[in-house]
Amino acid sequence: MDLDEPSIDFNPAIDKRRHIPEPPPVRLLAVNDVRLPAPAGRECALDSFYIDLLHFERDESETFPVYRAENFSLRFDVLEPPLSRDDLRPTAIQVPSLASLEQRLIDDAIEYTRQRGLLPATETLLLTDPAGNWIELSEIGQIR
Repeated sequence: MDLDEPSIDFNPAIDKRRHIPEPPPVRLLAVNDVRLPAPAGRECALDSFYIDLLHFERDESETFPVYRAENFSLRFDVLEPPLSRDDLRPTAIQVPSLASLEQRLIDDAIEYTRQRGLLPATETLLLTDPAGNWIELSEIGQIR
């Protein structure tokens, strides 16, 4: 489709308001920032997992890996192995599309478990991140 040429000169005014960037499309189901342990040397794998796969944003102002979601930050404490964990509760993360993320997991040969919830149409994916932390992924808009 070709557009007609404008009949008048149109020069839009420059918007001088401060630009506010869009937030990342993922959300942490938490009440505050989440802290997880990570073994030293796994920073590149964590970047690939959280930035490339899940679409978090990396906070470059921090020395340790910190990934920003829409609402909170996911902070990693880089420690020398072996790591000890207090519990095995998964960190809950909501993503825009569980189906497209599941396809990416299949394409990247990342192991996961599909779980059905107690309520109809509630499904989650359970997997571990490169640091060995359990992650539970659900879709934004699902009743939880």
